[in-house]
Amino acid sequence: MSELTLTVMRLGFLAVLWLFVIVAVQVIRSDLFGTRVTQRGSRRTAADARPQQGRQQQQQAAPPQQRQQPGRQRRGAPTKLVVSEGTLTGTTVALQGQTITLGRAHDSTIVLDDDYASSRHARIYPDRDGQWIVEDLGSTNGTYLERTRLTTPTPVPLGAPIRIGKTVIELRK
Repeated sequence: MSELTLTVMRLGFLAVLWLFVIVAVQVIRSDLFGTRVTQRGSRRTAADARPQQGRQQQQQAAPPQQRQQPGRQRRGAPTKLVVSEGTLTGTTVALQGQTITLGRAHDSTIVLDDDYASSRHARIYPDRDGQWIVEDLGSTNGTYLERTRLTTPTPVPLGAPIRIGKTVIELRK
């Protein structure tokens, strides 16, 4: 083998080796600094709750067949969704007839900072009769109503705990 061929092979091998090192460094860097996480405190003030309500109002309205008419609200029907356990304890969302999404995604109505929650974990929506339904959206760790894992959309009784990871949510009057 000629000296020129041997030198070209050495340089090629050195270039491939450096390319491997650069790619490995980029992968490690993206694992460490890839996603920006918004920190959420466990205590929320009234000023912090206003953006949450604004985001809730910006959510798409439910389809006409799922919209609840103000005059058709049942007596004893829930009026708010309350987080009773987890990092967002005390957070309240008014139930105004639109779908409420729960998960780690930033566009969810309630953003859960929980390792056991999926990006799009569950949704709660009203049916035609004004009853609220909870549906698991194919989450990894599941959504639990009281102690039962949900497999189908299920009506939520007033005060029944809905567990998503370490977070517990209840419908209240």
